[in-house]
Amino acid sequence: MPYPTIATNYHLMPLESPHSSSTAPVADAVQVSWWRRGLDAVLYSSTWLALAALGLTWSTFLFWQVHIPFRPGLMIFTATLFLYNIDSVLPYKHGQPLMLSGRKRWMLEHRRELLALAMVALGVSGTLFFLDGWQHLMLFLGHLAAISMLYSLPVVKVRGQWRALRDLPLLKVFLIAYVWAAVTVWVPALYLDKSLFGPVVGILFLRRFFFILALAFVFDIRDYTKDLHTGTRTFPGLFGVQATKWIALGALVLAGVLLPTGVGATEALVLTLPLLAAAGTIWYAEESRSDYYYALLADGVMVFQFLVVYLVKW
Repeated sequence: MPYPTIATNYHLMPLESPHSSSTAPVADAVQVSWWRRGLDAVLYSSTWLALAALGLTWSTFLFWQVHIPFRPGLMIFTATLFLYNIDSVLPYKHGQPLMLSGRKRWMLEHRRELLALAMVALGVSGTLFFLDGWQHLMLFLGHLAAISMLYSLPVVKVRGQWRALRDLPLLKVFLIAYVWAAVTVWVPALYLDKSLFGPVVGILFLRRFFFILALAFVFDIRDYTKDLHTGTRTFPGLFGVQATKWIALGALVLAGVLLPTGVGATEALVLTLPLLAAAGTIWYAEESRSDYYYALLADGVMVFQFLVVYLVKW
């Protein structure tokens, strides 16, 4: 676009007040652009999601009146960063027919940076895993890592076609809920020498499972058309978007009634706030919503859950 010609006759140049400077809109646009680019980087590099994983893990520690130690928290954060970024750069995924949303375009344009971030995160989480003596939990953590890695890799042959775990009918939301609940509830419990088979840990696990399950349905709604194109049978594809919303709200109800012993009435009432926020996010979810609705708001419900628990417990 050519630059506008500047008039050289002073009488043709309008007087400018401090409030009508032509540089102000440009400066504002530049500032907005930097904010937008920064927000995209935080959201689409899974940094925000990794913070959500850290927050949910921290909230489990807080149930036992303990702050999360720095190194286990960093391991959870970087492990999440690795898994989601390595998933986003898989060649298999970019070969799928997809709608190039702003999120997908950003990921395609920054594949090298995302891969580098994933490798750095793997190095940090792997180092902490060995230095802090988590080797005795190799099988337990290994099966969670295996589910996460095989989630998008085509490893199962179905009717002559290789499919990832996420492509198996109706399975992907349950895989997401299980892995997130296991990491954010069982890992803190194991760190604090709590029995995974105790009633308190069991209720905390189920509460987190149904909470994450409800939010996972939101992303099924987001991916409705893409999943149809790839042949992935999801709840929205089989039962419709509206029915999926009701199923998700039912999962939230189950999360709401599963309260461990020792939680008072006032505390229980306050802990319903994240569930109400999740319910609103589910109810207004549509495939046509902005990428920010899902990346910022839906994932942000998990961060909100941590903030509420922090205020109640500390």
